[in-house]
Amino acid sequence: MALTAYSKTRNKALVNFIVFEKMENMKLRRSRLPAMLLTILFWELSFQVSTAAAAASPQVAAMFVFGDSLSDNGNNNYLNSLAKANYDPYGIDFPQGSASGRFSNGNTIIDYLGDFLGLPLLPAYANPDATGSGLLQGVNYASASAGILEETGRNLGERISFRQQVENFASNLEQLKNEMKAEQLAEYLKKSLTIVIMGSNDYINNYLLTSFYATSYIYPPTTYTDLLIQQYTKRILALYSLGLRKFLIAGIGPLGCIPNQLANNFAPPGKCASLANDLAVMFNTQLRSLVNQLNTNYTDAIFVYGNTYGAVSDIITNSRDYGFTVTDSGCCGIGRNQGEITCLPFSAPCVNRDQHVFWDAFHPTQAANRILAEKAYNGPPSDCYPMNVKQMAEL
Repeated sequence: MALTAYSKTRNKALVNFIVFEKMENMKLRRSRLPAMLLTILFWELSFQVSTAAAAASPQVAAMFVFGDSLSDNGNNNYLNSLAKANYDPYGIDFPQGSASGRFSNGNTIIDYLGDFLGLPLLPAYANPDATGSGLLQGVNYASASAGILEETGRNLGERISFRQQVENFASNLEQLKNEMKAEQLAEYLKKSLTIVIMGSNDYINNYLLTSFYATSYIYPPTTYTDLLIQQYTKRILALYSLGLRKFLIAGIGPLGCIPNQLANNFAPPGKCASLANDLAVMFNTQLRSLVNQLNTNYTDAIFVYGNTYGAVSDIITNSRDYGFTVTDSGCCGIGRNQGEITCLPFSAPCVNRDQHVFWDAFHPTQAANRILAEKAYNGPPSDCYPMNVKQMAEL
């Protein structure tokens, strides 16, 4: 609904007031506050300003999400899969403490990005309400355990692969054609944001899972990375051919630093599993090169690389500056690093959840997701290249 001139002025005043009030407080206390508290205040300020600014009106027409458990908001609830998060204590900090299917104690990075952009929570593709006009502000197609390759994640049961997620979007596009004229739809797609967070499972639930997959015996790391990027490119171009023009393509995080890999590789305190991290760096290097190539070849679109590896590494390395005290263990899990077995139904999670980087054996806490979303939304080129999400939305 369009805002009145009064509402726009009020929202702008609200943003200015928040900035002024926080900055004045920081000036008075700067000499007394340690660096850690200043950093926490900065992130709190950034979050409030971004939220207030986004409340004025949506900055993009819609948001379409493709990915795995880092962004799944309930699609796997409808599948015969072991990769589910629709039970307590998942969602303990989500509104009403509901286990919605999100693999965290609360909001995901997608939830926060949508909030910054002025969008409501997206419906999961498998949700019966995701139809007709219910699609207009976007859809989340992500599926836990899914990967770039079709076979990735089969050890956990049913999942919706990257290929199938693209096909599901094409199916929704047919419904959207009934909601607006062709010219309107083309413009709507150009102004929509596409987010892709994919690739982690192709390593932790494929290449590195040698007890179930033979890929590491068939492909050396460089050849396997080439295969992933080749398939990844096909899916991105398929989405482009369907009319989407603004892409945030997220790299893989430091897989060797998640509790599961720390536990499985008996990593010493303060160290990460080197092989998993080396594979992630190899993939990310090619993915960033792909983004450069896409921007060169498709000048009517914009492709942004999200440096997830760098962002998560920064949070872990400078954890206390961000308010975290635990970086190597899950808040909910069993065994070494609370990462040998992930969070089971009705487990008792840690109390200090906002001080943990990781919620379970694989996924960040809500607190970490908020910081990662903020870095993607308005971070410098070291976080998002060649521009951040806010800048892309303004184009």
